Amino acid sequence: MRDSFDLLSRWPALGVDIKRDHLRRSLYVSPGPIQNRANADAARAHSAAEAMWRRDPAAWSTAADVQATISNRLGWLDSPALMADSLERITSFAGEVRRDGFTHIVLLGMGGSSLAPEVLRSIVGAAPGWPQLHMLDSTDPDAIRAAATPPEHTLYLLASKSGTTIEPNTLAAHFTSVLENAGIAHPATHFVAITDEGTELAQRARAESFRETFINPSDIGGRYSALSYFGLVPAALMGQDIEALTGWGLAMLAAAGPQAAGDSAGPMDNPAVGLGLLLGAAAREGRDKLTLLLPPELESFGLWVEQLVAESTGKNGVGIVPIAGEIPAQPQQYGRDRVFVEVRRQGAAARSAELSRLEADGHPAASIAWSELPALGAEFVRWEVATAVAGALLQINPFDEPNVKQAKDATTTLLGAYRAQGALPRTPPDMTLDGGITLTASREARTRLSGRSVDALLTLVDAGDYFGLLAYIGPDARVTHELARFRNAVRDRTHAATMSGIGPRYLHSTGQLHKGGPNTGVFLLVTAAPRADIGIPGYPFTFGTLELAQALGDFASLDAAGRRAVHVHLPSADAERVHQVTDALLRQIALQ
Repeated sequence: MRDSFDLLSRWPALGVDIKRDHLRRSLYVSPGPIQNRANADAARAHSAAEAMWRRDPAAWSTAADVQATISNRLGWLDSPALMADSLERITSFAGEVRRDGFTHIVLLGMGGSSLAPEVLRSIVGAAPGWPQLHMLDSTDPDAIRAAATPPEHTLYLLASKSGTTIEPNTLAAHFTSVLENAGIAHPATHFVAITDEGTELAQRARAESFRETFINPSDIGGRYSALSYFGLVPAALMGQDIEALTGWGLAMLAAAGPQAAGDSAGPMDNPAVGLGLLLGAAAREGRDKLTLLLPPELESFGLWVEQLVAESTGKNGVGIVPIAGEIPAQPQQYGRDRVFVEVRRQGAAARSAELSRLEADGHPAASIAWSELPALGAEFVRWEVATAVAGALLQINPFDEPNVKQAKDATTTLLGAYRAQGALPRTPPDMTLDGGITLTASREARTRLSGRSVDALLTLVDAGDYFGLLAYIGPDARVTHELARFRNAVRDRTHAATMSGIGPRYLHSTGQLHKGGPNTGVFLLVTAAPRADIGIPGYPFTFGTLELAQALGDFASLDAAGRRAVHVHLPSADAERVHQVTDALLRQIALQ
């Protein structure tokens, strides 16, 4: 990593020094009941930060093999500087795409490397006259149809660190067929690859003459790749100010860097290390439910934080459980397992009245001042640093994802059975509701229910647990509303923290926490038969089959990990059926 002088002076046009000065005062922290733990952990946080700036993996592990792996995952510390040196290439390419008449960009990706562009699309948006970005990280047939755009004016970003991820590759096969059917003579000229060097995707992009190929440094993990080609190429294609985004990222590195980490004021006063110290200390005191309080216009940022924190810390039986998108409640409705972090717009009070009430009720809290939309660049870096520091306090490696492969392998096994048998293997359901809705329990849920019906799943939620709602369903506003209503009702009736994930997206992010983190999750996994399926050119199965295999594979992984879970399968994805089954589950709580 470059030193602070270099960060401040090398790119004068980016205004790094002015941005840094603002960021030094951008974090308010109130440890409250965990003050003693935070004080005790401050020296370790300081030491971890110093090691991180040196790119010393000893901050997270003493094992030589683990240290070697970590050393190949610290490139995100240099990525903002790499992007600062690559701005001309990225902006020139984006200008060419616009001049060539492309009006739509469809990003085919999965996991953290795709969520950063989605946050940029949702919060900053496309500049007037620039292409609109559509993020597609789903194998649901309805979601794929919803991403349909005029093929002759559409550019497809095929983004995959490994180059072998099944979701973007099958989606690329689908849209190649769409281009061919539209009479596009050379479909490859409508594709751009973003990947690591030496991957199958990199080789394919060059062999087929994709319009462009961006090779990302291989030492940057997907969820730490926001300020790399994975994030900034889509941003530039929307006409966003990537100079400002990059400048803010550099400014956070300067504000939180080696000199700041050693400041006599202490690590809690560091705008990134202080946040990591709060989160790590809180989790060590049982306050492991990181609850994000975001204004509506910044709500999508919570999805990015959620995947970063969950996948980075949820392993070895420990972890921080990020809660994003939960409707705020009165302080007394929250359990004593929460830590709250709010984001407020610049110019507001040091903290909101809502956060003040939570502090007064005895909850640890923090508040982040957000000055302008391109300051997203700083927030990406702040949370990456904070997550790495929290990982050191939890004594885990925040740069691997050991349990993600479980669900992938289970999906591969199921698809192999489908090829051989023509159908996916299914466990007989434990319960069938009117209309053909089936419920199947994991072994641990069945054991804990002790003979009670599986629709009593929510009675298994104990103090300190969290509830995870995992839905493999396409974009339907009424269904989304019903699921949100159910999630809110579970929180209000159980006082448990609640998560909500859309499959297969969450498999590459929060899924790591579900299986590798603390066994405090109670899960409801929802699937539905597609209204109309879509075949995949060159593959012996459809998108509907792939989506169901991913859901069944994840349920099998939850089962193998001893999690309390129920799989609900709907004959169709409509709001009435969702309401029917969720009401049945809620009624069982009332009967307690």
